Formats: sequence, C-alpha cells, structure tokens
Amino acid sequence: MLKKLILSFVALPFFVFANEGAESTSKNDENTGIWQGIKNTLSETWNSDKYELYIPANTWHNRATYDRDKIDSYNERPWGIGAGVYRFDKDGDWHALYIMEFQDSHNVIEPIGGYAYQTYWRPGNSDKWRIGIGYTLSITARKDYNWIPFPAPLPLFSIEYDRLSIQSTYVPGVKRNTGNILFTWLRWQL
Repeated sequence: MLKKLILSFVALPFFVFANEGAESTSKNDENTGIWQGIKNTLSETWNSDKYELYIPANTWHNRATYDRDKIDSYNERPWGIGAGVYRFDKDGDWHALYIMEFQDSHNVIEPIGGYAYQTYWRPGNSDKWRIGIGYTLSITARKDYNWIPFPAPLPLFSIEYDRLSIQSTYVPGVKRNTGNILFTWLRWQL
C-alpha cells in the first residue's frame, strides 16, 4: 500500500497514457506494439515487491562552463531522499519507478520522479559487480521555473556492488552558467 501512495504521482500519467485505446486493440495486436510494450514494462515494474532508497550525494557544476562567482554561490551538496520500486528483467536489465527530492543549486527543494532503465556490463561475469548505462524519463519542477512541471529525459550511469549503487546523470546545458551538472546519488536496494 505504501508503494502505491508514494509512487502514484509518478506512475499514474504513464498508465493513463499507455492504457489509452486499450479497449479498441484487437486480440491479435494485444501483446505487440510500442504501447503494449510500455504498458507491460511499467506494470511489471509497478507490481514488483522490491524497493530502493535514494540518497543524493553530490552536484558538480562543470567548471569549464560556469563562471567562478556562480560556482562559489551554488550548493553542491544536494541533501534529500527518494524511494522507488525496481525489478531486473530476464536479460538482467534494471527497471524502476521512483520519486526523489533534493536541494538544488540554489538550496531550494526540487522534486523529481519517473521511470528509469539501465543495462549492465558485469566484469568477469560477476554476480555482484555491475557497470550500468541507461536513461530516465522523468518529470521535475523548480522554483526558478515557477514550479511548472517539465520533462527531464536524462542519461544514467552507475557502478554497483551487490545492492549498493553509485548512480549519476549529467544535465546538459546550452549556454554558459546553465545546465552542465553531474548529479550523483547512492541507491540502496532494500
């Protein structure tokens, strides 16, 4: 029950969108197509009984793209917390639905939530060590954007040992003193 309360704000829009027109889908097309694949992936992840805890660790502003005075004024310790539900598929790839909040560069709380996916390289076929690459399709809101929610599709990278992961994303920027941020957090599979 707690999972459904915590994650409902993230998953509901995905489920509504994926279920649109589901009644009109013919029996032959029921298990095929992009929308059915999205629906299956999200449903399997949503129904997982495995949970994760996220602890934001560091926000690094790329020194080559920021003025020194901006870097000196920004917060790079994004205190916060998050939770998610996850699963590994038959190929060993990780899927998660999550929510997290952290202090942004201006020390203001920023919420984020969405779906995440990673595929892995397992050095020496290790059961414990994994190096992951993937993406997140998320939604966030910021005070400096008047709390208007906006999409944040971002890359994901991780180094993992057993149930502990150091996971990061890079927020790109298109002009000086914006974006170009490496955001890193710890992920613990409970």
